Amino acid sequence: MLKTMRKNVKSLAPVLWIVIATFIIAIFAVWGGAGRLGESRQANTIVQIGKSSISADDYFQVLRQRVEAMKKDYPDLNPSLLRQLNLPQQILEQMIQQQLLLHLARKKGLKATDRELQEKIMSFPVFQREGKFVGFEEYKRILDWNHVPVQKFEDSLRDDILINKTYQLLTAGVAVTEDEVWENYRTQNETVKIEYLVASPDKIELPANPTEEEVKNFFEKNKDRYRVPEKREGQMVFLKTEDLKKEITVSDSEIEKYYRENLSQFKEPAKIKVSRIYLTYTEADKQQMLDLGNNLKSRLAAGEDFARLAAQYSKDDKATAGGDWGYYDWQNFTPEEIKIINQLETGQTSDPLDLGYAVSILKITDKMPEIIRSLAEVKAMIQNSLLEQKARNQASDRMEKLARVARKTRNLEQAARREGLTTQTTGLLKKGDTLPGIDTSGFISQNLFELKEKEISSPIFTYEGVALAQLVKIEPEHPASLEEVKNQVLSDLISDLKKERLKEKLASLKYAQVANWEEFAKNNGLEYKRAETHKRGQYLSLIDDTTELDKLAFSLPLNQPSEPFETSGGYAVVRALERKEVTREDFAQVRDQEMADLLNQSREMFLYSYLQKVRQDLKIKVNYNLFNRVTDELLGRFGE
Repeated sequence: MLKTMRKNVKSLAPVLWIVIATFIIAIFAVWGGAGRLGESRQANTIVQIGKSSISADDYFQVLRQRVEAMKKDYPDLNPSLLRQLNLPQQILEQMIQQQLLLHLARKKGLKATDRELQEKIMSFPVFQREGKFVGFEEYKRILDWNHVPVQKFEDSLRDDILINKTYQLLTAGVAVTEDEVWENYRTQNETVKIEYLVASPDKIELPANPTEEEVKNFFEKNKDRYRVPEKREGQMVFLKTEDLKKEITVSDSEIEKYYRENLSQFKEPAKIKVSRIYLTYTEADKQQMLDLGNNLKSRLAAGEDFARLAAQYSKDDKATAGGDWGYYDWQNFTPEEIKIINQLETGQTSDPLDLGYAVSILKITDKMPEIIRSLAEVKAMIQNSLLEQKARNQASDRMEKLARVARKTRNLEQAARREGLTTQTTGLLKKGDTLPGIDTSGFISQNLFELKEKEISSPIFTYEGVALAQLVKIEPEHPASLEEVKNQVLSDLISDLKKERLKEKLASLKYAQVANWEEFAKNNGLEYKRAETHKRGQYLSLIDDTTELDKLAFSLPLNQPSEPFETSGGYAVVRALERKEVTREDFAQVRDQEMADLLNQSREMFLYSYLQKVRQDLKIKVNYNLFNRVTDELLGRFGE
């Protein structure tokens, strides 16, 4: 599941200009527009980008919407998994990129006109009835129901318009040639059936471990490979959130007060579950499909099963599921269908609806009214949330007080004793190193690299608690001595020796004369793999980088084994069994679409590179402490 989710999350970047849609959708937050964990956070800035900024509240809302959307697809989603996916950092980066595009729009004098805004609003299906705008009063009512201020919504739409204009302006000069498109088409569509053998170092035994002299000689020949990066050591006070929770209580009155003031958090909107029979037609068979629709309606009225008829006759994506579109997917239906859906009651089936290109028969299989979850249902969640908030606030207050005392004396250990706290050393850390049980994300080591010697940090918020650190030692980067990296040198030497033996073994084997490679692999301690339709660059088991394999697989004569080539895990040989090549005639049929696709990819790559240059020119400041605190607040709602 993690691999699938990583692919999902990767869709956030580097496609920059279209992600504003997520930003707009976030205004219709799944938990409602209210429910902030602290109004004072609104005034706080997570990122300063020139004269623009990203507030903690905006980041909180966008991240919340993204997590809720993912949770629908992955119910087992938890904070640990979200951190592995690096989702919070990607969301923040996405918002920074949006602000960079808006900065460029202002710099170039671009505007979003009232007419453009009007057209944008009217393009949303939710604001349409029978293909026409619902009118300002209904438009405002829909926004009010979702707790969305009109001005905030329209400002976000203006940003969307500006971002698209900026994208079009910046990428107008990007072009692709027909030869480039042809080569890309070949790469994406030519396939080869291959089998390959991999010799893994894990299955190689050296006759003896390298001697001290061999290790020394290897180090002398490869000195340039070994450097010791800069390391820093800090003296630190750490308050663990879980420990502080044991000293804190949350009263029933506090829980009830939070519940009353944040009811919209616990609101579950009305839900309708819809099934559909969908009969597409052309002019030639239009009357036949209309007649079939009426016939099916009669059969349904006589008691036949809707799901069975949908599976037999329907022509849309949900036919195999008995026409079941669930509680949400049907919201992309046509305005005509949505209007009928909103008029039907549970169990009712519509008359056949002629859409001009298809006949639609709709059934409401379930209808759930809007509800507000009771206090009893959410009490434990609120209690945990308030406990977490109180513990973090207490830790923050104590650390702020400690920081003030410590800065006066420039001695954290002395200040800690005065406050009844104990210090501990971080040990020498590289930038980004973690501290088990204290800081699993490397925030403390990152902060140490921003301090001058003897300087005391601001409170550092980690997933586990809050720290205050003083930089006490800097060990500069330097060429490594053998003693400093001896274990690594020994490991590298053993790896090289094993690879050399692997190559010799693979070269000595008579695989070239063997018809059955799979049997041969079993008898010789090799790994055998086969790919029926391999494309260039496509992932292959046991082969991290397929560049050399692809070159051989698409060029060698069929059934001719390659010479051994090195992989990250050892050595391999490959042979091509069949190839599917594409022709210029194939390409001609899809040329326009291929041109458009490659042009879009090229534009996105250009834009990404362009924005990297822009961000270097602007002074971007990220308040990582605040970022971590807000992220923790949100993820804390899901529980570990």
